[in-house]
Amino acid sequence: MHRYLHYIDGRDAAPESQAWFDTHNPFTGEPWAEIAQGTAADADLAVQAAHRAFTSGAWPQLTATQRGELLRRVGDLIAREARRLAEIEVRDNGKLAEMRGQLNYIPQWFYYFGGLADKIEGRVIPLDKKGYFNFTLHEPLGVVAAITPWNSPLLLTAWKIAPALAAGCTVVIKPSEFTSASTLEFARLFEEAGFPPGVVNVVTGFGRDVGSALVEHPLVRKITLTGADSTGRSINEAAARHFKHVSLELGGKSPNIVFADANLDDAVNGAVAGIFAATGQTCIAGSRLLLLQDSIHDVFVERLLTLARSARMGDPMSADTQVGPITTRPQYEKVLSYIDTARNEGARLLLGGSAGTLPECGGGWFVEPTIFGEVDNGMRIAQEEVFGPVLSIIRFKDEEDALRIANDVRFGLGSGVWTADIGRAFRVSERLQAGTVWVNAYRAVSFMSPFGGYKDSGLGRENGAQAIHESLQTKSVWINTGAASANPFVMR
Repeated sequence: MHRYLHYIDGRDAAPESQAWFDTHNPFTGEPWAEIAQGTAADADLAVQAAHRAFTSGAWPQLTATQRGELLRRVGDLIAREARRLAEIEVRDNGKLAEMRGQLNYIPQWFYYFGGLADKIEGRVIPLDKKGYFNFTLHEPLGVVAAITPWNSPLLLTAWKIAPALAAGCTVVIKPSEFTSASTLEFARLFEEAGFPPGVVNVVTGFGRDVGSALVEHPLVRKITLTGADSTGRSINEAAARHFKHVSLELGGKSPNIVFADANLDDAVNGAVAGIFAATGQTCIAGSRLLLLQDSIHDVFVERLLTLARSARMGDPMSADTQVGPITTRPQYEKVLSYIDTARNEGARLLLGGSAGTLPECGGGWFVEPTIFGEVDNGMRIAQEEVFGPVLSIIRFKDEEDALRIANDVRFGLGSGVWTADIGRAFRVSERLQAGTVWVNAYRAVSFMSPFGGYKDSGLGRENGAQAIHESLQTKSVWINTGAASANPFVMR
C-alpha cells in the first residue's frame, strides 16, 4: 500500500508518533493506503512553518498581483491533474461522477480569487472632523487552519484556501481522516506552482489530536470548518476563548418545496438529484420533499418512485454508476440506524430501506435509495441530518403551511422552490430561512456566489467576492494634516 506523510514547509514530513492508519475504499471496504497519524507536535510544526511564511521570507514580499499569478498557475496545474486527483478521491469516498465534475471545476476558484487578489481596496472616509485624512486598509489575518470533510475533500478545500491565499494568509489544512490522500497530492501542486515553502501545509490525523491542536494554537488566527454542527459548536466555543475568527459551514436539513403549478417532470428530476445524486452525502441534500397535499401528491410520488427505482448502484469507478457507496463504515451504520428509527416512528417506507447487497455492490457500504412517505415534520428523520440516500416526503396544505414546515427546523443551509408563479418564487424565497434558495433548480453552486447557512448551519460565507473579506481585517489610518486641534484634553 502507498504510505502518505504530512506535507509541512514545502516537503514531506514523517509523523512525530511514527504511527499510521489505514484509509479504506468504500466500494470494497478494503484498505488501500496508509496515512500519517498526526499529533499536536505535528500540528505545531505546520503552524510554525505557516507563521514563518506569513511574517518573513518571500510570501509577504509579493505584491497582490504576484499572489494572483501564483493562484492562477496552481489552477492550471489542478486542471492538468484533474483526472488523477478525482480517481484518488473516489478510492477514498466512492463518488466518481461528482468528483470528476468537481475536479474539472475547481481550477475556477483559483482563477477567480487570483483575479480578486489585487482588487482588495480600502476607502477614503470623508470625515466630519477638520484637519484629518482618514483611509482604511484591509490586511490578512495570518495563519488560517482549514478543517475539511470527507464528502467533497478538494472542492471544499478550494473554497477555503483560495480566498485565504488571495488575501495574503497562509494555511494549514487538516483533511478528514477518511479522505486525506487527495489533499496531500493536491498540496504538492502549490510547490510546483512556485508558492514559497510554508504557505500551504497539510497535517493528517484525527480531530482529537490534530484538529484540537490547530484550534487551540496561539498562532492560528482563523479556523474555517465544513463539518457537523456539533463539531462547529465546539470549535466556535474554543475559538471564542482566544478571539479567533471563524467560518463554519455546518449541517443542513433542506426543504425541497413543490407547488401544484410546477413543471412536475423537472421537479421530480430535481428531487432525485437533490438527494440521490451524491448518495445523500452533501450538506445541502434536499432531504425533505414538501408536496402539496392531495393536489399533486399521488401523481408526483408515483413518478418519483419510478425514477428512483431506475438508479444504478455499483462501482464508483464506472461511468454507468448513479448511486455509489456510503463513504465511511460509521456513516453507513448511522444511515441504516436512521432508517430503522423512521420505521419505528411510523413513517411509511415506499422504496429501499436496506443495505445494498447486489453483486455489483462489491461488498462495500451501500444503502439502497430510500424514500419514506407520511412523514411528520416532528419526526427525527425530518429534523436530523441523515447524510445518506434517504428522502422524507411531507405534505403541506398551502403556501403558508409550506413555509411553516420548511422553517420549522434548526438548520438553514439550502432550500428549493418549484413553481411557475414568479410572484410566489419571490415571496417564498424572501421568507425561507436558508442561506441559499434555488428556484426551479437544486444544488447549483459557483465560485462567484456566496454560500453559507442560517441558524445552526453555520457562520460566515464562502465563495464570491465576500469570501475574501472573511480572511481580512480592517485598519483605519488617521493622518493629522496639521490643522487638527492641539488641545490635549479634547478628543480629536
